Amino acid sequence: MTATTAERGRVTARVPVQVQETLELAAAMVGATVNQFMVQTALREAERIIDQERVIRLSARDAEIFIRALENPPPPNARLMAALQGHEDAKQDDEGTSFNWQPRSKRV
Repeated sequence: MTATTAERGRVTARVPVQVQETLELAAAMVGATVNQFMVQTALREAERIIDQERVIRLSARDAEIFIRALENPPPPNARLMAALQGHEDAKQDDEGTSFNWQPRSKRV
């Protein structure tokens, strides 16, 4: 196996004949092979979906509420205070010093 082959993945799909014919027609119209057409189209759609999912879109009203909450957060409630205390407790060892985890040696 060559290095080039090892660096490539394979994507295959079984589709109805009508779908295959549509893909072949579209590929021919843009001067590409079916494989090139499918990869380019799928990649473009994948990138669009990734971009769409990474960005949070808010209405002007929702953005204003969000910014206001960031600038003026509510005071911590009892559950948050308990979680913070639990975190602090977990960081402390028996001597009251900060937690310093070391892996155990492997048993043979």
